[in-house]
Amino acid sequence: MPYEKRQKAIDLQHHISDFARARAPTPLKGLLKYNKPGTYMLAGGLPSPTYFPFSSIAGEALVPASFPLAVPKSPSSFAWLWNIFHPISYPKEKTSTVTIPKYAAKPSDLSLSTALQYSPAVALPQLQQIMYEFTTKVYQPAYEDFTILVHTGNTDGWHRVVATLCNKGEAIIVSEWTYPSALYTIMPFAISVAPVAMDSQGMRADSLRSLLRDWDENVQGAPSHVIIVEDDPYFFLQEGPYIPKSRRTNSTSTPTDDEASYVSSLEPSYLKFDYQGRVIRLDTFSKTIAPGSRLGWFTCSPLIAEKLERQGESTTQAPCGFGTSLVTQLLTHWKYEGYIRWLRGLGTQYTLRRDYFIDCLDDEFDLQFAFARDGIWEGRDYYLASTKSGAKQMSEKFDRKIMFSFVPPTSGMFVWLKLHFENVPSSAQDESLEVQLWTQLAKAGVLVAPGWFFSTDILSGSHSNNGQGHFRISFSNAELDDMKEAVKIFGKVLREFFGET
Repeated sequence: MPYEKRQKAIDLQHHISDFARARAPTPLKGLLKYNKPGTYMLAGGLPSPTYFPFSSIAGEALVPASFPLAVPKSPSSFAWLWNIFHPISYPKEKTSTVTIPKYAAKPSDLSLSTALQYSPAVALPQLQQIMYEFTTKVYQPAYEDFTILVHTGNTDGWHRVVATLCNKGEAIIVSEWTYPSALYTIMPFAISVAPVAMDSQGMRADSLRSLLRDWDENVQGAPSHVIIVEDDPYFFLQEGPYIPKSRRTNSTSTPTDDEASYVSSLEPSYLKFDYQGRVIRLDTFSKTIAPGSRLGWFTCSPLIAEKLERQGESTTQAPCGFGTSLVTQLLTHWKYEGYIRWLRGLGTQYTLRRDYFIDCLDDEFDLQFAFARDGIWEGRDYYLASTKSGAKQMSEKFDRKIMFSFVPPTSGMFVWLKLHFENVPSSAQDESLEVQLWTQLAKAGVLVAPGWFFSTDILSGSHSNNGQGHFRISFSNAELDDMKEAVKIFGKVLREFFGET
């Protein structure tokens, strides 16, 4: 939609919770908006920056092009990957210094006298400008007056959203597999969840349609309209399809596409289709800079932003000035193009890690490629691990006992395994087979996340696997030799569990 034809956000006042309606601007915090050059501030208890013990803070930051956009891929060896990741082979880092002085040389500069002072629950002006430019160019909101508001990470952001929109006894629609911390955030609010079945692309349209058609029967407290909360921390870790070792080439060519081509290649945000201001997007620097920065931002309508800001004034206030100032100065130094280059390099690195982990599974289990014809894998390529290696080629009626299957992820930090417990030679158990297998793995020294953690059933304290289970396994952090050893242990435990000697 051309910018000149964009409308402003519609009035969503009827969505605001009773809790949020009851909030009013904090009087003393409201005075801070008058703290402008030339104003004598004698109202609040602001300490003098003279007594801040830091005259400046500085750091050595990696350059945006620290990680390559492409690497050679060998069909027979992991040497190229080992050289990139192994500690003894790390190349010397290329860095530049970012410094924040106590006092700014000119009004537009960032300074500790401002960053470390009491402030409104909004971003520093320099960071506000950075986030607004980034959101405009990358997410391309479809309405005119979208607003940017800082928060202290998506956990804080999600809590604020729930308190701003939801009343006791109401319900929200979620995927049947959902991040557990998000579910536990809503638990004290006495809010119920309405789960929607998923396929390989997310919520299934038929399941969502059925839920909404029979809403009064399924859930009490129907909403009058729709607000979408979008939280995708792995948005910039989009990795593309997994290429099996047998089909890789030794190409060393480097992509020539620029930042505009990269941005256009990303899956679009809901913001791009929202011309009424119904989407609240939560972004964070946790996966692209560092989790400890505790820094992120909302993109939403002005009304929602105002209510979220009121809550921040009396809870978390603004993010920590030290982390905020360093991240802001880093992004100011990198500029938009530099940050985009950094994100592209990160995507490549996580692609390498994903490929290595799946290659380790292939080495251990002799994975078999298959094409889905049922259920969650509908229309997607996926892989199977079975109990006997060296068997003849797979067919529609598999002649091997399947232990697990998975679809190679195209983004993120995790591989989800679907465990086929119907093939475990055991009778009824006192606890789920998923818990049993998870416990045996933990005792053997490999810790993964059991799938039932992410089920909406967790709020009721129940979890049944119905003959199946799931593990979420991370490939984002472990050293390569540790990852390979963990897969070997996983293979040994799994084969014993499935009755293979």
